[in-house]
Parts: sequence; C-alpha cells; structure tokens
Amino acid sequence: MPLDLEGKRALVVGGGGGIGAATARTFSAAGARVFAAGRPGLKLDAIAADVGGKAVAFDILDNAAIEAFFAGTAVFDHVVIAAAATKSGSVVGLPLDDAKSSMESKFWGAYRVARAAKVADGGSITFVSGFLAHRPSAGAVLQGAINAALEALSRGLALERAPVRINTVSPGLIDTPLWSGMHNAEREAMFARTAKALPARCIGQPEDIAQAILFVATNPFATGTTVTVDGGGTIA
Repeated sequence: MPLDLEGKRALVVGGGGGIGAATARTFSAAGARVFAAGRPGLKLDAIAADVGGKAVAFDILDNAAIEAFFAGTAVFDHVVIAAAATKSGSVVGLPLDDAKSSMESKFWGAYRVARAAKVADGGSITFVSGFLAHRPSAGAVLQGAINAALEALSRGLALERAPVRINTVSPGLIDTPLWSGMHNAEREAMFARTAKALPARCIGQPEDIAQAILFVATNPFATGTTVTVDGGGTIA
C-alpha cells in the first residue's frame, strides 16, 4: 500500500545534492510538502520546483541563521540532514584546518540542525553517515570518524528527544555528482571495480538511499538505529 504523507512537512537539508535531491523527490512522491534547504542557487531552486515545494537558503555552518529559521517556521514532521562538505586524505597528510572544517560541516552541521529543529512528537530526524564508520579505509580515516560520531549522536538523541525518533542511514559508494570531478573513464572504471567486489554487484544510486531514509523516517518503531545500505560493502 502506498505510503501517504499528505499534509506532512518534510525539511531536507542538502536538498540540492544527489542524495538530498532524491530524498526530496521520494518524500514528495509520498505526499509530503517538501522544503529543500541548502546553499542558494539554481540547483536548489530546480529541485524545489520539481517537487512542488519550497527552496530554503540554509547554511549549516551558521548557527544563528539555523536557530532563526526554526524560530520562524512551523513544526516539521520529518527532518533529513544530508548536507556536508568533507575532504579526504590521510591523517598525516590532510592539513589540520581541512580536517577541522570537515568535522565542522558534516558533524557540527548536523548537530546544529538537530539541536534547533522543531519536530512533531512521533516525527523524525534522520542523519546520513557512511559505511566507513564500520569499514575503515587508510585513506579516509577522518570520514570514518565523523560518520561514527554521527551515528553515536543519533543514538543519544533518540533518548534525549523522544518521542521524536532519531535514526541514521549509512550509504556505501553512491553514484552522485560528488564524483563528477573525475574524468568519465576514471569514474566508470572505479565504479566497475567496486561493483565487482560488492556482493550486490552494483553501485548504489541516490534513490536507494532515499528509500531507506523514508523507511526510518516513517516507521513508528524505528529509532536510535543505523540502517546500512552499501551493497554489502561492510562485509565484503
């Protein structure tokens, strides 16, 4: 039976990104009124128009602006935080300022939103982490640490903010515009190598993650949990 979110308000932070945009479309298709939040621009405006929702200029680094936004808006039923800007590199090689800015964006950005968000009882907040929290990589130690911190934050907030439900979805390698800076042949070769090594034998799509986000957001018995959608990457 199709999920009916008619009359529900959903805020998708990072709505202009690959996973965020797919999530905005998925919630809209289920009937929700979607607010696509993120850096202002044509991409965000296009997603908002596509889902018949509203674009919201939203800087996850600006705590005062976040608090002002939630103070001036009605309560949301669902909040999804899929915005982040992180840099890769070894702990030794990555400049400390870049490491700090990555944590400031993905972890503290989510923390700021979750701290200020006005969510209806029984509603939800969903973080997006990543499978590196459980399958470390020597070249992405920081990303694994940030993702693990987000998942721990989710579990604690599920207790603190109950009966609002807090969950995390942990993606594996997903075909999003994040990889658009690579040459096509190099990107396709990386995807092919990864797909061959995964039990699922394919690369994830943004819609795969959006489906999982919708599940944890709307399942009334799901809270304090992490749902991993990685094609089997954690066990491969």
